[in-house]
Amino acid sequence: MSLKERLKDYKVFHWAYNLLHYKSLRHNKEAYRQYNIHKPLYGSVSSKDFPDKKSTAWLDVNDSLIVAPQKASFNSFDAATQEQIKNWSKDGYLILEKLFDEATCDTIDKEVERLVKSGAVQYTHDNKVMFANKLSQPIKEATHHPVLNSLLGFLLDKEVVPFQTLNFNYGSGQKAHSDSIHMTTYPLGYLIAAWIALEDIHPDSGPLFYYPGSHKLPYLLNDDFGNISNQFSLGNKSYADYEEVTQDIIEKEKLQSKIFLPKKGDVLVWHANLIHGGMPVVNPSLTRKSMVIHFYARDVIKYHEITERPSLMEED
Repeated sequence: MSLKERLKDYKVFHWAYNLLHYKSLRHNKEAYRQYNIHKPLYGSVSSKDFPDKKSTAWLDVNDSLIVAPQKASFNSFDAATQEQIKNWSKDGYLILEKLFDEATCDTIDKEVERLVKSGAVQYTHDNKVMFANKLSQPIKEATHHPVLNSLLGFLLDKEVVPFQTLNFNYGSGQKAHSDSIHMTTYPLGYLIAAWIALEDIHPDSGPLFYYPGSHKLPYLLNDDFGNISNQFSLGNKSYADYEEVTQDIIEKEKLQSKIFLPKKGDVLVWHANLIHGGMPVVNPSLTRKSMVIHFYARDVIKYHEITERPSLMEED
């Protein structure tokens, strides 16, 4: 491990960085007060700071089949979406066909290409472009799609705010995981994601896979895979250790996966704790152009469990 990588484990460097970006931490101020978290906004935060590890989201503590149709706003959705909403508590995902038109998908793709060519963004080590919504007006507008945002707000019973976009040209090949190890909320359950197909997805391109119903399993947080931190440094477990424990859970629970093979403009929406990942890329010449948007509920504590850092976020 390099010196730079080792320094990342020491919380004092996180605190200093957070102080430099203090304005982007203010979104947590009211939620800290509401949930009696007595620590500075720039400080480390993890599940150890909270009294419980259960979701309080209304469709987690109630059955969507029963309670969703009782809300007046349920009638604002088309019949196909209503049926999927009713199954949300059981499945933890739903699919919206052709939510984005082809022109919008093409514009998003061209915007990412423009940003990369200009040097405004770069592909990460795992071949994705992050936070393009902060630099592109068309991509920012996509994160505020009225039908999508209305649906996500209904599913969480809270207003949602986009946190980040991830853009991919090729399959990620990412192993099975839950987003809540990366982007975490207190109370739990108030993250939600939308995966948008920017082209028809080929089976050999490394499509997305997911495990229906896996969101009902207990959240896998730092202590649950032995990633024990102290006051000054992070735990010594790696992300690979988290992936290994996740795979063990999949096998123990005998979870059955589904593969998402959408058409251009289709959207997969998934629960904060739904286990998912990317299939191996069989044909490297095939693209898998897509964009993921992660949304937080507005009035909850927003942080990153695996790094114990508060989310940096300026709402647009």
